Amino acid sequence: MPDPNGFLRYDRRLPARRPVPVRIMDWREVYPPAGEELIREQATRCMDCGIPFCHDGCPLGNRIPDWNDLVRTGGWDSAVESLHATNNFPEFTGRLCPAPCEAACVLGLGGQQPVTIKQVEVEIADAAVARGGLRPQPVPAPTGKSVAVVGSGPAGLAAAQQLARAGHAVTVYERDDALGGLLRYGIPDFKLEKRHIDRRLAQLAAEGVRFRTGVNVGVDVTAEELRAEHDAVLLACGALQGRDTPETPGRALRGVHQAMAHLVAANRVVAAAGEGRPALATLPDGTPIDAAGKHVVIIGGGDTAADCLGVAHRQGAAGVHQLDLYPEPPADRDAARDPWPTWPWVLRSYPAHEEGGERVFAVAVQEFVDDGTGQVRAVRIAEVTVEKVDGRRIVTALPGSEREIPADLVLLAIGFEGTEDQPLLAQFGVDRNGRGAVDARPDWQAGADGVFVAGDMHRGASLIVWAIAEGRAAAAAIHAYLGGVGTLPAPVDPARQPLAAR
Repeated sequence: MPDPNGFLRYDRRLPARRPVPVRIMDWREVYPPAGEELIREQATRCMDCGIPFCHDGCPLGNRIPDWNDLVRTGGWDSAVESLHATNNFPEFTGRLCPAPCEAACVLGLGGQQPVTIKQVEVEIADAAVARGGLRPQPVPAPTGKSVAVVGSGPAGLAAAQQLARAGHAVTVYERDDALGGLLRYGIPDFKLEKRHIDRRLAQLAAEGVRFRTGVNVGVDVTAEELRAEHDAVLLACGALQGRDTPETPGRALRGVHQAMAHLVAANRVVAAAGEGRPALATLPDGTPIDAAGKHVVIIGGGDTAADCLGVAHRQGAAGVHQLDLYPEPPADRDAARDPWPTWPWVLRSYPAHEEGGERVFAVAVQEFVDDGTGQVRAVRIAEVTVEKVDGRRIVTALPGSEREIPADLVLLAIGFEGTEDQPLLAQFGVDRNGRGAVDARPDWQAGADGVFVAGDMHRGASLIVWAIAEGRAAAAAIHAYLGGVGTLPAPVDPARQPLAAR
């Protein structure tokens, strides 16, 4: 049983981040490993709360109090087993998830700081590697059934592992040259070093999963060919259609790009350096997209914007402004707006923010300013108010508030509009809905028999825990569709939504 007094004896503490002047000189992760004493202390803060609302905050249904107490008592092997029972890739979620479980921690109800659930999780995951590696799980007798998984992000890989462990022959198709989806080329190494992905891929391969990279389904191989070869298909292609602002004057200027283009180019340079190859940060057409020596403006206030900020620092930007349409959030939860245990609207500062740059709130870009040669030289912004009227967002510029910010490189990190409109959709006979996502029936099928959908492609751009949860649930549905023996864990259904006040 957890220590009911642990939170009274210990304050919330995280391991110290690597010093800013040191870490911006490389691409290694910001957080060093935490010592066992610190993690055991923090796990002890998990109280015997009776009803663990952290379970409701996490769509995976992670057994958080169980593995916290196992860490407290030194049962690391059992903690590893408990964690992996609900989460295929805790080393990913422990580094990348914003931790809605912590927002739902019962300590928050009493005005205390929540348990460092995310940090304990990543230390357990790393302990699994240190204590013998990620051992492949024995595969039962083959079922004779074959499944194609299109997309190698967290949803696709989670489904692939679940299905392979159930005895099905699984092939993952990835159009990029390397596996991992956004984990590989969208997330900077200072948040997730790619060795963690490679270790998991080795485990999946040892469990029988086959990988085919550089294969664009719908182009290099048709849906008809894929369906002829496999008994079921899972579409897990993500939600990579970046939101744009084509109506803003100057949008077509050189130097104005989607944020993801910048992140992918930077990740490719880091990957090449790790392999001992020289590389430049460029777009697929060869256009440079490097922040070195440039005044950078990042439009957006979320995770993607913060990732671009950290990349710009490491590339040697001359200066960075990050623009947010909304006013600066409060430091603490507003219980009237976001009652516990829902996800609160509060000011979130990422490690990249302490590395430099200026955040500007409640502003909107009025124009990308031309330097006379077709290259952006500044952005003209205005202070704004934002209102919701009948569900629509009304943005009003304040007269006389306009000013210019120097800009040689502008990155649009204003969200995503769903999955890309690609040939495989029509070939499989599935459509995008009004949100740009693909709807799923209660059995996770996407409107065509034997074709399933999961992750951001179904939900829209969301959290990594939701991607893994949907991948696991879709795998359970595919297993049932194929007549598999027994059942696989299904933590969510297609209609499941995050905790919210009604």
